[in-house]
Amino acid sequence: MELIGELDAPRIGALQLDGDGALVQLRAFIARSDLSPLDRLPPERELCETLGVTRNELRKALTILEAEGAVTRHVGRGTFIAEGERPAEQGIGAIAKRTSPRAVMRARFLIEPVIAEEAAQMATQEQVENLIATNAQARAAGSWREYETLDNQFHRQIAEAADNVALLAMFDQLNALRRTVVWGRMRSDRPAPGPDHHSFAQHAAILGALSDRDGALARKAMQSHLSAVADRLFSNAD
Repeated sequence: MELIGELDAPRIGALQLDGDGALVQLRAFIARSDLSPLDRLPPERELCETLGVTRNELRKALTILEAEGAVTRHVGRGTFIAEGERPAEQGIGAIAKRTSPRAVMRARFLIEPVIAEEAAQMATQEQVENLIATNAQARAAGSWREYETLDNQFHRQIAEAADNVALLAMFDQLNALRRTVVWGRMRSDRPAPGPDHHSFAQHAAILGALSDRDGALARKAMQSHLSAVADRLFSNAD
């Protein structure tokens, strides 16, 4: 896909590069799986449960992968990994094997607070309202996978609101990589996040800064959120 390069390009809030929540989850699932070319993916119903997405969201993600040549779909037979090269999945999968959750988290610290600061200055009111709606849906998530998909969406919407195609493209690659590297590492005994889940208050703090157009506070709130995520991730891993 050719990126928009002009400085006076129109706002990119509606631009879809690589960051749809279901698509990110599906890419991570394929990258971490043992599936080989011509292998069949699990049935859609099973994939929906595994990824925490709806059937419509899954089919949209599969359509994108099919257009990229990463998968093939056959009515009555299912969806298969495409024969030959799969650049998107092989790229993320190859990088994931050469990195670590700590390295990915460090990259997030370097990029996402800057994105949040930019978003505080550039976000439209509609984008802020969409973030509020996504945050509310995440609080009501019925499973960890559903929550993770909405968490992907929340962070991606912030990246969209920064109105910078280059930053958005970098975020999308980093987001796909982080889901591949940390897939399933932050589970608890609960079937879904409880009302006291740490991210809810932290996301609300980020939203408050964005609503107030306070870039410095948005950067600080994102840094605080990522610090909490890192503490929980690595305390579970150590």
